[in-house]
Amino acid sequence: MPAEGSRAAKPVARWLTIVGIGEDGVAGLGDEAKRRIAEAEVIFGGKRHLALVSDLVKGRARPWPTPFDAEMHDVLALEGRSVCVLASGDPFFHGVGVTLARKVKPDEMLVLPAPSSLSLAASRLGWALQDVETISLHGHPIDLLRPLLHPGAHILALTSDSDAPAAIAALLDELGFGPSRLTVLEALGGQDETRRAVRADAFDLKNINPLNVLALEIESTPDARILPLTVGLADHLFEHDGQITKREIRAMTLSALAPRRGELLWDIGAGSGSIGIEWMRAHPSMRAIAIEADSERAARIHRNAAHCGVPGLVVIEGSAPKALATLATPDAIFIGGGGSDAGVLETAIKSLRAGGRLIANAVTLEMEALLLDQHTRRGGDLLRIALSRAAPVGSMQAWRPAMPVMQWSWVKP
Repeated sequence: MPAEGSRAAKPVARWLTIVGIGEDGVAGLGDEAKRRIAEAEVIFGGKRHLALVSDLVKGRARPWPTPFDAEMHDVLALEGRSVCVLASGDPFFHGVGVTLARKVKPDEMLVLPAPSSLSLAASRLGWALQDVETISLHGHPIDLLRPLLHPGAHILALTSDSDAPAAIAALLDELGFGPSRLTVLEALGGQDETRRAVRADAFDLKNINPLNVLALEIESTPDARILPLTVGLADHLFEHDGQITKREIRAMTLSALAPRRGELLWDIGAGSGSIGIEWMRAHPSMRAIAIEADSERAARIHRNAAHCGVPGLVVIEGSAPKALATLATPDAIFIGGGGSDAGVLETAIKSLRAGGRLIANAVTLEMEALLLDQHTRRGGDLLRIALSRAAPVGSMQAWRPAMPVMQWSWVKP
């Protein structure tokens, strides 16, 4: 029995139905999906989807507006009425279901998914989905593929249009993955379904259906540009003019920054952008802003980010601390250049969220003095990193020391 004074919860009407539909249209729908479409007062979907179910529709069919309304105002305005939304395949795999779930409670909607295009592709190829890298390039740069390009990898990529497979083949060939096998799976699940395969360096397919999934079986040449999975990428993988946190120091700096899922980094005085780039490579959810005053270096950071597979790195061309004023609050800050300029360190400390991490590297005496002062005032950890590399001395080898680096690590209370 409910406690005295309590009220029994009333069931919430499931006013919204999201139906996943494949290229086979009504033939691939279950009885419940057909009933929900037929009973809906309003049915939203793309023109292609609405045409596929036109024989079932008794209510009002409403194509998605152009441009697409990501806020779903038209759908939400009908809350409480019987509404059906049509989606491609699995609505919760890069689909409209994800968007609606941010606006509508789960117990107010019924979702009836169909197999996703990637599930269909894996079934056609006999690939185990748990062993496959999957990526959506729909509306995203193909540079996102770069970190996945390892010999032996199997990749399923959602593409944007009929031109994407050729562009991806050209990228693979350019990066030394020309022997890779590309399979273009078109109109999966429909009457026009086809499957064609070709090497990346011999790509010659024409008249590709815009509705396609690309399957990649990666093979490399000896000089392929392979991005390792660990931090501390080789320096030659970055364009730079000497202003770069060197590989070993960078690896130790990323360890101290301790990236956590979804966090935002400020890379102040970014130089080549290597710290922000490696931060973003840690996980697809990572975000970073590179602040760089020099316009040539800022342009170089954009190129480095694309070439390392993280084109989403934000580059702010400007001088700290002024350039920091309007940026989103960071979870972590790295200061590698310009930290001795007036107000930069103090502004960074003030901007950092509580519990956030700040890592500052110093190679000059002036910057060292600032970090020693901050360590005395605020605590944290000080580390002195001294590295030597073997180099020729006449006909023999000897150690040649690099400039030592002082590193201050601090967590804001």
